[in-house]
Amino acid sequence: MRIAVLDDYQNVALTMADWTKVQERAEVTVFDEHYADTDALVEALEPFDAVVAMRERTPFDADRLGRLPRLKLLVTTGMANASIDLDAAAARGVTVCGTRSSTPATVEMTWALILSLVRHIPSEDLGMRVGGWQQTVGFGLAGRTLGVVGLGRLGTKVAGIGAAFGMEVLAWSQHLDAEHARTVGVVPVTREELFSRADVVTIHYKLSARSEGLVGAAELALMKPGAFLVNTSRGPLVDTGALVAALEDQRIGGAAIDVYEVEPPPADHPLRAAPHTVLSPHLGYVTDTGYRVFYGDAVEDVLAYLDGAPTRVLTA
Repeated sequence: MRIAVLDDYQNVALTMADWTKVQERAEVTVFDEHYADTDALVEALEPFDAVVAMRERTPFDADRLGRLPRLKLLVTTGMANASIDLDAAAARGVTVCGTRSSTPATVEMTWALILSLVRHIPSEDLGMRVGGWQQTVGFGLAGRTLGVVGLGRLGTKVAGIGAAFGMEVLAWSQHLDAEHARTVGVVPVTREELFSRADVVTIHYKLSARSEGLVGAAELALMKPGAFLVNTSRGPLVDTGALVAALEDQRIGGAAIDVYEVEPPPADHPLRAAPHTVLSPHLGYVTDTGYRVFYGDAVEDVLAYLDGAPTRVLTA
């Protein structure tokens, strides 16, 4: 069996888990470059029987799956991956397995971005390195209002930290459990109220056809002139054009973005030049502890498949 480990940007996959038992029974090849082009991806993966994919870095739609007849096992990190066509995989006899994930990693990154944004840490760091000193005035969080869009597993933890900072915490989602919100000390509000009242809006929402563009021009227009938007969830949840326009017109205070419609985003992506932003390259889940969970479970998935008893199988 030949196994491809994709999109290992840091070239650490083989150090984050014990692959010995897999390598005794299969050949493992790591790819540290991203294949965005379908033809290039298919050419690279044609010889492989199995693929370990990192999150949604490389999509596997019906077309790509159809051009990989040798593929029998596709392992994705996490137990959900919107970039894999599960129906097409099942129709072609490809077993798709997932892994556990590390919730704290994204929560920590969310607050790293919030603090970097409101205290101007990146620009002050840059100023220090060229001889500068105290060029900005930070935005204090205590007594301010945090708006959490999506009060699920991640959103609830982010909300708890906001409360610890002394913030009032609001939450909205299409199917928000108001009783759960109140139980965790969060005020359930309407969508309009959240965007108009919050000083910091942070997004923790599942991407679907219905939620794409969830935060657009209308929502941004409701925000206070000095309010901040943070997205560590999925790029398409926010209308990039509307966000860039709001930033350039100084209609909001700033934005911190970790996720993009296309990853990696092209060099001319409009957010790269947008003012009042903190940008990071989808680091939300990228920690040593998270990677050990991902790759450790991926090894288990491969071994289970080789033994004829695959576990953590994803179905449509």
